[in-house]
Order: sequence, then C-alpha cells, then structure tokens
Amino acid sequence: MDHPFEFPLELPDRGSRQRLAALHGQLHAAILDGRLKAGLRLPATRALADALGVSRNTVVAAYDLLLSEGYIVARRGAGNFVADVAARRQAAPAPATVARNEHRLAPYWRGAIAMPTPMQRGAFPYDFRLGLPDGRPFPYDVWRRLSARALRHLSKAAPLYGHPQGNPALREAIASHISFARAVACEPDDVVVTNGAQQAFDLLARVLVTPGKTVLAVEDPGYAPLRSVFMASGARIVGVPVDAEGLVVEELPGDAAIVYVTPSHQFPLGVVMSPRRRVALLDFARSRGAVIIEDDYDSEFRYSGRPLDALQTLDRGDAVCYIGTFSKCLFPSLRLGYAVVPPWLCAALASAKYQSDWHGNVMVQDTLAAFIAEGHLARHVRHMRKIYAERRDVLLDALQQHSRGLFRLWSSDAGLHVAASLPASIDAIALVERAADNGIRLDALNLCALDPAAVNGVGFGLGAADVQRIGEGVRRLVELMDR
Repeated sequence: MDHPFEFPLELPDRGSRQRLAALHGQLHAAILDGRLKAGLRLPATRALADALGVSRNTVVAAYDLLLSEGYIVARRGAGNFVADVAARRQAAPAPATVARNEHRLAPYWRGAIAMPTPMQRGAFPYDFRLGLPDGRPFPYDVWRRLSARALRHLSKAAPLYGHPQGNPALREAIASHISFARAVACEPDDVVVTNGAQQAFDLLARVLVTPGKTVLAVEDPGYAPLRSVFMASGARIVGVPVDAEGLVVEELPGDAAIVYVTPSHQFPLGVVMSPRRRVALLDFARSRGAVIIEDDYDSEFRYSGRPLDALQTLDRGDAVCYIGTFSKCLFPSLRLGYAVVPPWLCAALASAKYQSDWHGNVMVQDTLAAFIAEGHLARHVRHMRKIYAERRDVLLDALQQHSRGLFRLWSSDAGLHVAASLPASIDAIALVERAADNGIRLDALNLCALDPAAVNGVGFGLGAADVQRIGEGVRRLVELMDR
C-alpha cells in the first residue's frame, strides 16, 4: 500500500511498546509545523494501520489522543480532520529547542517518560489486562447516597483544610477493617491516607532515600511503578529473584536499607511468600536496621485456604510499612490508599504528604469512611470474590483444555490474575503484540523484570475478562502460538 503521507513516519520495531507514543508524537509534530494542513482528512484507521504495519488499535489510540488534545476533529460519517491550530503552532517550541533545554531537567527526567495509555473496558473482545478490577457490580447507589450525605455535612462545616494524615473517621475505619480482614494490629494514628498506593510509595521514597546511597532491594520480576518512584528519588535498585516461596531472602544484598515485597500475592508471578521466608525477612530487617515495604495490594481476594499473617502482624521490630489500596476492591479512579507505618515514621510521612498535596479529597474520604463503617465494603468484597473465583475457575479449565503444555502456570490461590511461563521458543512480547492485533489483550511478564530477557511469560487478568469469552480467548491465543 502507498504511504498515506508525503513525509515519512518512522516507528520503533515491533515489541518496543513505544509505537503508539512515536506515532502520536510524529502526527502531532506534523500538524504543528504545517505539514498536515488544517481541514485535511486523515486516512481511515484501518488503512493507516495497514500502511504502517501496526495494529488498528494503535492508530485508534493515537487519533483519540490527538482528538482529546484538540489537534484533530471528528465529523460523524466523514472521518477525522486536522484542526486549525495556527495559534498553537506559533506558540509551540521547536523540537530542537526542547532538546537543547533538556539539560535543565534532573538526569532521571531527561528524554521520553513512559506514560500509560488510558483504555476503556470493551476495547478488546478478549481482555486479560493485569491490575484491573471489574467496577460494574459496584453498589453505586449506596455510594451516591453516602456521598450526598457527606456533601451535606461538608456544606455545614467551616471551610477549612483537612488533616494531612487523613480524615480521622476514615483512618479509624481503615484500622478496623484491616484488623478484621488481615489481622494487622494498628491504631488510627498509625494510618496515613494517600492518593492510592503509588503516592504511598512516593512519600516513603521522600523520607527514606538518601540519593545515591540508599539501596532498595526489589522482587525481580516485580512491580515496575514502585521501582520508578525510588529510582527518581535517587535510590540504588537491586533485583532479588523470586521462586515458588516468594522473595529469595538469602539473595538479599547485605547493604539493603529497604526491601519491597508483595508477600500475599507476588506481583506478577502470584506466589505466596512461605512462613519460613517471612521469618527470615523479618530477621534480616531486624539485624540490619532495614525497612520492609509490604504491599498487600489484592489480599482480599483469596480463593482457598487461610491467608498467612501479614508481615506487619509478625513484626516485632517496627520495621514494616504496610501499604494497602482500595483500587482493586473498589475502583482505581477512587485514588485512595493508605500506609500503616511504625511510630518513628508516621510524623515524617504525614509531613511529606502535607508538602506534596496537603491532603486528599475530604468529601471522598468521608464517603469511604461511612462505606466501610456501615459494612458495605465487606459485603462488596465477598460478592466480588465469588465473581472472580468463577472467572478464575473458567480460566484454569480453559488453560488446561487448550494450552497443550505451552503454559506453565505459577501456583496461586489469590489475587486478580494468573501468571504463566512460556517456552523459550515463544517470545512473550511478540505474542502480546500479535494477540492485540487479533482482539486479545494481555500483558507480558517480561516487562516486569529488570532484565526482560530473564523472564518469558504472560499474565491473565480476571478483572476485565468476560466470563463467557474466557475460553474462546484462550483457544484463539493458543492458535496464534502455533503460527
């Protein structure tokens, strides 16, 4: 097919995961510098995808970004057209000027910064993305009623700022909830409310890291957004392998000042840290004065057996910072999480929260406090546990029926996804791209590792999956692996 534009579009190689950013950036630049004139009709998404050798979803996402930024306009039944952006063109800095001034940024922030691309549920017929809960069964009517009540109370209160540590009623509700659900021993004064777990990580990095000196030991493979936060703060990152018992404590570097773990459901492999490893990790922290960051991100969803005690419950040395979030048991856009920290850390963390954004949304905190206190959270979690358990059973049956030994599943009795290793002959990143071109969305475990070549596998998320389509999605994926 002929090239659709009079200028070249250069995209990274398949598998780089930067193709969307590159396509969007080059179209954006062409509009700003006038190579794409106002009123020009852009090629249809499928035609452009065929010409460039990318998936149609990549082109759709690039067009959607340009549309949201006002650089193109959509006319129903006619297509997408370049908007009149003459005023923006005059004000926009030339790329050379941007590059020339990048030295003003701190080293970590120079160059392209990876940003997630928003994607709605239903964009793929077979959706196995990681980290997404299903928000459809959420009791929005209850939330709406409690939110209205919180707004009425707020309208009668003095217009003051909230407390950086969080709404007292919410901290009390959180302390009560995790004491019941996870046997975490804490008082409301030990809780710092945050804008999701990610802000909790950011605040901990601010108060615990000495740039260039502090060593953070992380699970490898593990949670990449945590690594990014600590790298930006100047920590030295050391990966520690994970096996069927979780983090291999014996491999921890002796100078590790902070250890990050997901012991209840390791991300992304899904294994549970064994009791002996938990004891060994606590002994390591106590003997070396290290801090443990325990991320208990989806511990509510356990499908068999009794959950092991949290590290915070076992801790006798004030070493564990217990991080939780409501993104998985409620919905991600709520942006509420919490940190339960030892007394020596609490004031510093609350001060860092104050310096960051002072405090979170007071009305939302009031609403969530009532939602927990009145038992709605516990009921919703029980309801969702049944839904996810059904999807998990269907997924495991489909993998057993169709996979013909191509997937080696990691043992896991909890969480919102199932991890599977692939044979060395099948490249997980390439498979994920081919799958996306065929309507199947899943994530490669390789991208969770410090060295992507050291891991080869995929994760099957349960939150966005349609239970009626799970079996067919697995069957189609295996067919792709045979090509």
